[in-house]
Amino acid sequence: MTGEVESTARGPMDVRRVMSALPHRYPMLLVDRVVSLVPNQSIHAVKAVSMNEPFFQGHFPGRPIMPGVLIVEAMAQAAGVLAVDSMDLADSGKLVYFMSIDGAKFRSPVEPGCLLDLHVEATQFRGAVCKFSGKAMVDGKLAAEAQFVAMIADPPKD
Repeated sequence: MTGEVESTARGPMDVRRVMSALPHRYPMLLVDRVVSLVPNQSIHAVKAVSMNEPFFQGHFPGRPIMPGVLIVEAMAQAAGVLAVDSMDLADSGKLVYFMSIDGAKFRSPVEPGCLLDLHVEATQFRGAVCKFSGKAMVDGKLAAEAQFVAMIADPPKD
């Protein structure tokens, strides 16, 4: 990292700042806080996985595991915070929509009590379309990874 990049790093951000960037709310808000963010480059966010999560009631009784699609969603939400913050769009009402998910791989289960570290890098910003590469880690061990594309847009008109 260069000195210039280090000087532009931001963080930490509490859940209120996360919610100013994302429209998601409980139970779909899957980012609890941001540890650090380098605009236009990367974000390290955290999701505290609790037994109280509603999906654990049915996935799976007797062996609760966080669904892989929700791990990818958590990475995408972290990417959304990165994109919105990088473009100074907090509280603008803009939405970040998934366009594609590629190369999703799940390496180890994520269970209640885990702290899910979400590491996302922006690989390309082109206008309203952004490409990202994400990794979800538990205790320094890779739990999941994926590449994804998102688009920033106005919400649908009523």
